[in-house]
Amino acid sequence: MTGKLGPEALAEVLAATGADDAAVDAGPAYGEDAAAIDLDGADSTLVVAADPLSLAADAVGELAVHVACNDVAASGADPRWLTHTLFLPDDDPDRRRTVTDQVDATARELGVAIVGGHTEVLPSLERPLCSMTALGTTDRFVSSGGAEPGDRLLLTKGAGIEATAILATDFREACAEAGVPEATLDAAAGFLDEVSVVPDAAAVRDAASAMHDPTEGGLLTALAETASASGTVVSVERDRVPVRPETEACCDALGVDPLATFGSGALLAAVPPERVAEATDALAAVGIAVGEIGEVRAAGDDGSGSDPGAGTVLLDGDRIDEAPRDELYPLWE
Repeated sequence: MTGKLGPEALAEVLAATGADDAAVDAGPAYGEDAAAIDLDGADSTLVVAADPLSLAADAVGELAVHVACNDVAASGADPRWLTHTLFLPDDDPDRRRTVTDQVDATARELGVAIVGGHTEVLPSLERPLCSMTALGTTDRFVSSGGAEPGDRLLLTKGAGIEATAILATDFREACAEAGVPEATLDAAAGFLDEVSVVPDAAAVRDAASAMHDPTEGGLLTALAETASASGTVVSVERDRVPVRPETEACCDALGVDPLATFGSGALLAAVPPERVAEATDALAAVGIAVGEIGEVRAAGDDGSGSDPGAGTVLLDGDRIDEAPRDELYPLWE
């Protein structure tokens, strides 16, 4: 059946409201088309980010919450509210309950209230599609475009965290057939628990000139976007990028570059050199690993006189002028 869910099914979705928040004057309810949030006394800037997610079938609800909240956190804000637009391929109550339970549990874990959204059945879909809009407040907005020449580039946790979890779940059989041990796949599937960068951003935001959340296209796309937004060149050495053994195993098995695939779980931060120790110490204090992977340079400065323009990524000195297509897409296709 195409169209909106019936009242009974909709009631299950509306019951998944995440964390309690006294600032929510009017949240999700049948017949209500908007939420009301009391910003009295809030910090000066409201940060809003929206993201859809559909391809990671096994954990679409969990990942959708994290991906949206990560963008708000990477802007220096604390995520507080979410709107959830959910499109389902059918009215299967088990499928619906699985997605909404994931959304509810993940939002509660992050302390984020779900304040509204929309739910509909679209039989033309092959899998659920969650589109989230996250909102949060801050007194210091940190943009991707704030990177300055001389800043050092830090990456938390490792490249390809999200992709590793997807490979170990949605593509588990293919990985196993390619020789990845079951124990490695079990550990890799557990990376779903590390996709949030909310704690990473909270630790490093005071020291950072810029922060960015690598998602589609992975670290290389995040680097290209940071360079473009800031009008700079970024230079990175591949062997300095942290890549976990489970990521290497899963990516190697299916021919995926860990630097060019879904990277939620890692935070890319540009930090002035005199504040790198402050940032790494703050991350260590909350148990988050970090690597210094490169630096930000002025446009026209690659050390060789080849005059790279703003938005250029130098990987081991080789120029990348365009963000890559995510290397998981061919596997889904």
